[in-house]
Amino acid sequence: MQGQRGKTQMIHARIDPKLKRSAERVFSQIGISTTEAIRLFLTQVDLHKGLPFPVAIPNAETVAAMKEANDPATLKRYASFREVREKT
Repeated sequence: MQGQRGKTQMIHARIDPKLKRSAERVFSQIGISTTEAIRLFLTQVDLHKGLPFPVAIPNAETVAAMKEANDPATLKRYASFREVREKT
């Protein structure tokens, strides 16, 4: 990336509109544009010589836990934060 000052290239990507809007709200809250966020991500990839976070295929136990966590029938419901504190 060094030596490319002043030159730019376009990146075109198809992104789910809902994901794009959600991410843009986050970027807005932290005061950066989508372009700046992409540049930041690519800079981190360059610095790390790979993805700047671990990526792994979850094992069966993790997949089961994720399914359970996303199942509304298994979620505990509380009437108030005070009740949550009392139960934990």
